[in-house]
Amino acid sequence: MSIRHRLLGLAFALGDLLLEMSPDGLVVLALGAGPSPDVTPEVLPGQSLQTLLVSPQNTDILATLQALKPGSRMPPTEILLACGDGRIRRATLGGFVLPDLAPNISCSIRYEGPAYIPATGADVSDLPGMIDAHGLLDRARNALMVEDSPDVAVAFIDVIGLTASGPGGSRATARIEAALQSASIDGASASRLADDRYALLRDRSECRDIMGEVRELARDEGLVVEVSGSDADLSRGAPVNALRALRFAIQSCLTDPAIGRPELAFDAALNRTLREADQFRNMVRDRDFALHYQPIVAFDTGAVHHFEALARFSGGSPAQTIQMAEELALIEGFDLAVAEKAINRLRQPGAGLLKIAVNVSGASLGGDAYVQQLLRMSAATPEVRNRLIVEVTESAALADVEAANRRLGALRQAGIGLCIDDFGAGSASFDYVRGLSVDTVKIDGKFVLGLEHDARARTVIAHLVELCASLNLTTIAEFVETQASADILRDLGVTHGQGWLFGRAEAEPRTVLVPAGSVRRKGAIEAWG
Repeated sequence: MSIRHRLLGLAFALGDLLLEMSPDGLVVLALGAGPSPDVTPEVLPGQSLQTLLVSPQNTDILATLQALKPGSRMPPTEILLACGDGRIRRATLGGFVLPDLAPNISCSIRYEGPAYIPATGADVSDLPGMIDAHGLLDRARNALMVEDSPDVAVAFIDVIGLTASGPGGSRATARIEAALQSASIDGASASRLADDRYALLRDRSECRDIMGEVRELARDEGLVVEVSGSDADLSRGAPVNALRALRFAIQSCLTDPAIGRPELAFDAALNRTLREADQFRNMVRDRDFALHYQPIVAFDTGAVHHFEALARFSGGSPAQTIQMAEELALIEGFDLAVAEKAINRLRQPGAGLLKIAVNVSGASLGGDAYVQQLLRMSAATPEVRNRLIVEVTESAALADVEAANRRLGALRQAGIGLCIDDFGAGSASFDYVRGLSVDTVKIDGKFVLGLEHDARARTVIAHLVELCASLNLTTIAEFVETQASADILRDLGVTHGQGWLFGRAEAEPRTVLVPAGSVRRKGAIEAWG
């Protein structure tokens, strides 16, 4: 093999595209792979290098190359290449003047990621910045929903010690973030989730050692950092399930203080979420959960008015399970399964005076299916509807309050009572009172706990009661745990109470109350079903 072939092999080891350029900046020779199908080595001879470079880089870089003396070199420089159709591509350009070829200039271009279209309004001369978690999810959705999309993985990478490096770490940070972007599927899908924590979407078939590159970049800047991470495959199962699981897993990794090394836990969190989603679907299908019933008592008579149905699972926290179901769009089927169990209980012999409230997530009211199914399952025994109450929770906000009110209106017209749950807990509470035609408002328990010693809480409840009274709405106070609190609530005008003072949730509705005592059991918070 001739030395020429060996040198050519070495040159291609350093770059994807080799150029020889005349002193005036025109391409004389091009070998290798072009930056895009529209810009190939065959069409480059005769073109100016300036036409390849995205402005305003072209003038400075061309001037630097033209200033090179025989035997001198231009160090690798980050550039953006114009690829046609508005796309650009990140690359690294190096230059050298071989004395035998002078004054011509030899250039090597190495591509650092695929071509991409800059965001609308972005300065194309800037490298794409880090996106946030929402942007990462949006790009994951776009990648997974495209026909014949690559096998997409999300890499979760920690660079411990990067931000602690002070001003000296700023250049290393910029170089590391550029490397992460270049390793992402479209050159712009890397996210900085926290100070030393990154995530990026990448093609699983790509063998690039991105963690090794990050270590080398930090070492080049004189920094000592700890780099760790893992990939989670998003190509398993239906794309919509993978996206929902990804969102839930990111949230879990960033908010759970027990996860000290989220880069190691991320894949486990994603796998666990997918596994628990399957288990939840099976549980709903088999109705493999129980309802317990907690009494709601009228303050004026002390009698039970109705019961709230609370779901109980064989394992896990009800609140966490419900949150997962809402995140993964599984809540509607569960809400209907709860309603079905409650209706069956209302149909049992001797239940003629029993009233039961069931919860419905705002997510379940985003379409017509929940209301239609609820009316269908109660159509055979329409008298049951008068003993059923639907509590609208704010755990997942209503996307369209007006449309939800039209759907709930069909339930109200059929005789089913309507209630707003946890009023005051979230920012949408007053929108719900204004936009939903309901019968009852349940005041969030955070206003009730400590009521005996909190004058501000008493003032808030008094105003809430005044508002509800002006709208002809009855009121229920949650977490009523002492007789003193019950007396204060009654004097403030609250009509009903629910809490440990009147009884805990039990497998069978108990119409004759056995008070659970005047002291709240620590850690016992009833989650909705």
